[in-house]
Amino acid sequence: MADTSDLVLDVRNLKTVFFTNSGLFKAVDDLSFNVRRGETLAIVGESGCGKSVTALSLMRLVPDPPGRIVGGSVTLEGTELLSLDEAQMRAVRGNRISMIFQEPMTSLNPVMRIGDQIVEAVRLHRSITAKEAHDIAIEMLRLVRIPEPARRAREYPHQLSGGMRQRAMIAMALACRPALLIADEPTTALDVTIQAQILALILDLQKELGTGLVLITHDLGVVAQTAQRVIVMYAGRKVEEASVEALFASPMHPYTRGLMASIPAVPASGVPAQARLNEIPGTVPSLVGLPRGCAFAPRCKLAIKRCEAEYPPLADWGGGHLAACWRAEDVAEVA
Repeated sequence: MADTSDLVLDVRNLKTVFFTNSGLFKAVDDLSFNVRRGETLAIVGESGCGKSVTALSLMRLVPDPPGRIVGGSVTLEGTELLSLDEAQMRAVRGNRISMIFQEPMTSLNPVMRIGDQIVEAVRLHRSITAKEAHDIAIEMLRLVRIPEPARRAREYPHQLSGGMRQRAMIAMALACRPALLIADEPTTALDVTIQAQILALILDLQKELGTGLVLITHDLGVVAQTAQRVIVMYAGRKVEEASVEALFASPMHPYTRGLMASIPAVPASGVPAQARLNEIPGTVPSLVGLPRGCAFAPRCKLAIKRCEAEYPPLADWGGGHLAACWRAEDVAEVA
């Protein structure tokens, strides 16, 4: 039996839907995964595949209406989050589980000083004095490598650069030393140089604090640099899961292979750059009234009749490498 002593998060058969005028929108459909202490799990896929709704579901922040978690379980260090009432969940959120959002300007309060926002987050979950909370806020800003943290703590979000604001968000998310951190496209709004610094910072702090990390991204280059395991989502479902090494060495789902083929390669010295990027034909289907078979079949070069008629099970192809594809072995051979 697998050791679960260091398990931080265990998600089983999670289902999140949105009730729309067009019909039932299955944003997350039967998703299962787990995260261990100090581990980085990446969730990847195109826009609209269910990554961000998964993050909001874990935090119990799905807007209701129109959204609702209708099935499954989310267990954080032995506590079933889906059975907590809102007051109990508020005590967990920001304390044992925290989230870094894509755009800090929409997540930080524009009329509160940075330091006060961190102090408020800390005092919400800890019985300490304002002075002690202020000291923690300064220390967290120092930890995320913001220069002159005491001065910056007195400033408002608009006075900080994009990279500084994202560091402040990380400081706030980690102020209570959570067991699990969710980072939803944490570097999307930043330029490339700052992106690398922020990712390195998140990983350094994760190692220092022993926090489990769920990294949500569309960038496979980021996954290769940062994660130990990766889940590939398509149309609300997990279509592949493996260690980063196994996934990059031998992708077993055509969608994963298509994502990898669309990564721009750095040409060798003296070799002309590739004129065009490879792309996956077609678009992600509407999550209202999905076909009976594999949702990726209309875009897949390897699709056969069975793919259109029957959804493939998520099978283990060895070493915990899971893939939901009737032709997984053929994909592995041509990858």
